[in-house]
Amino acid sequence: MWFYPRVLAHRGGGTLAPENTMAALRCGLAHGFRAVEFDVMLSKDSVPVLMHDPDFGRTVSGKGKVGETSAQALSRLDAGSWFGTSFTGEPVPDYRQAADFCKANRIWMNVEIKPSPGAEAETGRVVAEWTRRFFAPGDPLMPLLSSFSFEALAAAMAEAPEVPRAFLVDVMPPDWRERLEVLEAVALHTNHKYLLPERARAVKQAGYGLFCYTVNAPERARELLGWGVDAFCTDRIDLIGPDFAGA
Repeated sequence: MWFYPRVLAHRGGGTLAPENTMAALRCGLAHGFRAVEFDVMLSKDSVPVLMHDPDFGRTVSGKGKVGETSAQALSRLDAGSWFGTSFTGEPVPDYRQAADFCKANRIWMNVEIKPSPGAEAETGRVVAEWTRRFFAPGDPLMPLLSSFSFEALAAAMAEAPEVPRAFLVDVMPPDWRERLEVLEAVALHTNHKYLLPERARAVKQAGYGLFCYTVNAPERARELLGWGVDAFCTDRIDLIGPDFAGA
């Protein structure tokens, strides 16, 4: 079952703002989105920060690794100028900043646990622990934690079983159902490019939510919803709005 919004702004603001920043979250909100997906990784001092890549060079300049840099040092990095000069100086936010913003604006979050190599269990544990601190059981804004890392999700479940989980895959593996059962997950998240109608039907018949990434064409979004997909994230928040119905 899927109890969450249908359309999420990918990494905050899709292609309209630098990913995984407060500017991205503000951009998504400005386009009417009250559901967002973003990535969380641990700093050297085990602070969850919004970041997709474990290495510097793409969204922050220079050389270095997120997992070898303190949260304070990360917060001083420029995470916006790669996207455009108007975003120069946009900092790397931590999970608390993002959660506070989303709570204040009634934005629901799909938090993707994105561990640095070797930090899978610790990242899952810490992100779940922080989430439990931010949100009480039964809170309608309680985030959904997702990850490609089975180990991270297992650690999240052990730390905070009341925080819902979704297993994230590129291509659905043969043992997808067993993995969801072990994780006590509520949904499967998968790459729309490799999803087939019969696979979508199997997930839904098994009683799980089905979420796709990253859907940027309205016609493809309509097709997926027609297959029974519950929700998806998009980079094209300028083309696919938060109230997209697929009709």
